[in-house]
Amino acid sequence: MNVGLIGVGLMGHGIARNVLSRGGHALTYLDHPGNQPTDEIVSLGGMAVTTPAEIAAVCDVVLLCVTGAPQVETVMDGLLPALRPGTVVVDCSTSLPETTLRMGARTDEAGGAYLDAPMTRTAAHAHAGTLNLLVGGESDTLERVRPVLDSFTETVTHVGPLGHGHQLKLLHNYVSVGFMTLLAEAAAQSADAGVDPAVLVEVLANGGGASAALDRLAPFIVDGDRSGLPFAVANARKDIDYYREMAEAAGGQTTVADGVSAAIRGACDSGGGDAYVPEMVRLFRRSGGA
Repeated sequence: MNVGLIGVGLMGHGIARNVLSRGGHALTYLDHPGNQPTDEIVSLGGMAVTTPAEIAAVCDVVLLCVTGAPQVETVMDGLLPALRPGTVVVDCSTSLPETTLRMGARTDEAGGAYLDAPMTRTAAHAHAGTLNLLVGGESDTLERVRPVLDSFTETVTHVGPLGHGHQLKLLHNYVSVGFMTLLAEAAAQSADAGVDPAVLVEVLANGGGASAALDRLAPFIVDGDRSGLPFAVANARKDIDYYREMAEAAGGQTTVADGVSAAIRGACDSGGGDAYVPEMVRLFRRSGGA
């Protein structure tokens, strides 16, 4: 298939290399200042263009891997006027379900089809081709693009109609980021109290604190190594606030989510927005991140 990719960031770079090297598909990507270095992608045959319309004009499948709902809408404004009939747009971003439904309707009107397929796991999994996708939309549309999705994933799960992919992703990220925020605050308190960080991790791992959150933060807690989770604090804040917006619109309770949001907002306001999530351990310390 002719595949388009908009968003060659930490996750998109791994997707691009696997679409080309594992899937054997042709790839056209949007040249953008936010891209990771694309020398490898070009060496594998990737072709850069300067507008979304150029991607829409030549591609059977277009993958979106951008920051959030406003970026998705901007990209779609550029794609839709040039979209070829039958083209499938697959939104792998973390976006709002209501945005997904609007973009799906607009894509249908343009003669294409839309899937929301947000990712779980990390940039390392993207490069290994072992991401998990939560796909909302028509099952026959999913089957049409499955050969592309299989090239960069371990598991592709059809979770329901359009919008359910992003609903589940926001639920997932609320739980995941919420756990890590709680753990970071506890680890900061532990460090301020002079507790050996390796002992803290051991005690948690052998008790009720054993979790994926601990696995991801433990290298920073013990050794100051943030590399295992290259996910910015500002993006974590965006995802939590998307969850709160979704829950509030449904009339749901957000008491805990409001607390998580406030904690992360404090880290961002103190200049930590570009830090990786494991570094919240440092940002939450009594010294204020010093």
